[in-house]
Amino acid sequence: MPQLFYRTAGAVLLTLALAVSPAIAQQPAKPAAPAPTATTAQPSPQQISLARDVVLYSGIARSFETVVPQYFDQISANLTRTRPELVQDLKVVMAGLKPEFDKRVDEMIDNAARIYAARLTEQQLKDAATFFKSPSGVAYTQVQPALMNDLFPAMQAWQKQLSEDMVTRIRAEMKKKGHEI
Repeated sequence: MPQLFYRTAGAVLLTLALAVSPAIAQQPAKPAAPAPTATTAQPSPQQISLARDVVLYSGIARSFETVVPQYFDQISANLTRTRPELVQDLKVVMAGLKPEFDKRVDEMIDNAARIYAARLTEQQLKDAATFFKSPSGVAYTQVQPALMNDLFPAMQAWQKQLSEDMVTRIRAEMKKKGHEI
């Protein structure tokens, strides 16, 4: 489960980075006003509503929506591995519980909206929502899962090579200073 959490969290962060880049690149350069933070400003209901739109239309909510079925699958696999006779009853129980846990997804979407609203101004949220509702934003959101599938292996390979290169260079520089590591 921790791997699933980190992968989901990584997907959310990468999604945010990819989502914000095109929207920012399309805007003319202007001095950035400091964004409100949770400690300096209380988001308005309008900001939270706009932020919820951003979470939903950007595809970030999909990351939350996959967690419930994945957890059900993991629980089922763990329980039925040693108790295969539970399969049918477990399916019935999980189907009955699914609506209850799907509501938890809405809770996370609301939490994400409050987090966005605390970090972005109303205008920034309007701009982001407008982008994600536009034809380009919809297209971006539709290809996002494929982008993530392509980016994660590329990112892992890049991280591995970067790490190896850093260690090699640090060792070389430390050797120049008389240290073997």
